[in-house]
Amino acid sequence: MARTESTMIMPLGTTAPDFQLPDVISGDVKSLKELKSDKATVVMFICNHCPFVKHIRRELVKLTNDYIPRGISFVAINSNDVEKYPEDSPENMKAMAEEFGFQFPYLFDETQKVATAYYAACTPDFYIFDKQLKCVYRGQFDDSRPENGVSVTGRDIRDALNSILSGKPVDSNQKPSIGCNIKWKE
Repeated sequence: MARTESTMIMPLGTTAPDFQLPDVISGDVKSLKELKSDKATVVMFICNHCPFVKHIRRELVKLTNDYIPRGISFVAINSNDVEKYPEDSPENMKAMAEEFGFQFPYLFDETQKVATAYYAACTPDFYIFDKQLKCVYRGQFDDSRPENGVSVTGRDIRDALNSILSGKPVDSNQKPSIGCNIKWKE
């Protein structure tokens, strides 16, 4: 498994790039404007096959279930080349979403334009936007990695969301995520 870090290129304060992508769960096309929250919106680049995503999946679902009732919106996007990685196909995305009980949309970025617009580099890669859709966080879920022995908690995302919910600024000292590189088309 190739270890790739988040680019961390998106400057804090950047407006979230809009998108319209198919949701594999509902079958509907969803836009950022309709999915955003008036508190905060978390955009997550994930996929099915990556060991780094598999490592955090259960805690990710727990985290979303903790914060959705508090008014936080979550959107997962898969931008991988499914011809080379068929495990990441829309049909398999839907099966995984159902298996793990995703309560958030799981969108397919077939053209990879959304990943490019967000400067996403790896899975998982996380971005948090405030109520004005300004970037306040980009980086890791927490310090846990497959086989490093650190418990999966979602601490970095939880800390950022707790700051937003309590009206405090999000700490600008942010660590890049580490995961599998996005599987770009040639």
